[in-house]
Amino acid sequence: MPEPLSETAAICLGEAMIMLAGGPGPLEDVETFRRSVGGAECNVAGGLAALGVPTGWISRLGDDGFGQHVLRDLQARGVEVGGVELDQTRPTALYVKESADGRSRMHYYRTGSAAAAMSPEFLDRQQVRDRLMQAKLVHTTGITAAISTTSADMLERLATEPREFLLSVDLNWRPALWRDRDPAPLWRLLKAADIVLIGADEAEVFAGTGDPDELYERLGTPVLVVKDDAHQAIVLEPGGRTAVPALSVEVVETVGAGDAFAAGFLAATLQGLPMVQRLRLGHLNAAAVLTAPEDHAPPPAAAERERLLNATDEEWAATKV
Repeated sequence: MPEPLSETAAICLGEAMIMLAGGPGPLEDVETFRRSVGGAECNVAGGLAALGVPTGWISRLGDDGFGQHVLRDLQARGVEVGGVELDQTRPTALYVKESADGRSRMHYYRTGSAAAAMSPEFLDRQQVRDRLMQAKLVHTTGITAAISTTSADMLERLATEPREFLLSVDLNWRPALWRDRDPAPLWRLLKAADIVLIGADEAEVFAGTGDPDELYERLGTPVLVVKDDAHQAIVLEPGGRTAVPALSVEVVETVGAGDAFAAGFLAATLQGLPMVQRLRLGHLNAAAVLTAPEDHAPPPAAAERERLLNATDEEWAATKV
């Protein structure tokens, strides 16, 4: 029998990977690497927990040292991981970050991973089913839909079966993962979600448009968040639209900022904050990650968050991070 669960407001379902960040220079010349944990859904899980939201992360990991490190890392960040299944034969995925010529390039090693073996039957595991039944919100991304056809089938089942929770999906369009595959399952997942987060630039590639109104009409989702990089984020919902400009940030690394925005927006959604404050918390959380070298970073201090969430529009616009 599984251990009794504490109340969990949010569940993040999807892939985690070990990130190996090399020193400056081309990969063939790098001798040492810095290890950390990456992956969109576990980034969001850690971000939600850091904002005080009781959060669990569900996935599959290899029963290896990298998988154990992922579990330890998320637990240390306050994320509940009792729904994770360990695979005795498939490995934990990883990716390598190469920093050369002033740019970062990612090299992914995820084919045949434990996470890619997720399937619709994974949702029948008692540890998974119990956690989904008690969640107020479940978050996933297009990356998990892309890593295998079985994981895409799992998310389609999650989205189409009767549910009590809000389903949040971040597009996270990765063309390389969909090469030679029909993205129709991803379209269906987005259209079935209650909340969709999407970048205007990736929407141009995925949907042929970054226009919020056109996207809202095509997706038909109750709440659509369109992020326009360093400019603004817009929410479209039945009650109208809300736009909040992004903060001015001295950027160190962009990887993980979208996940941090999602964590801030979803945390504020669960807290019932007004839409302007939901977008502001998304921007604040993203800014913290943009100024850090890793995929995730602690959010601004509670007092600073409270001050900026309640700032005037002029004060907000003048804020620099």
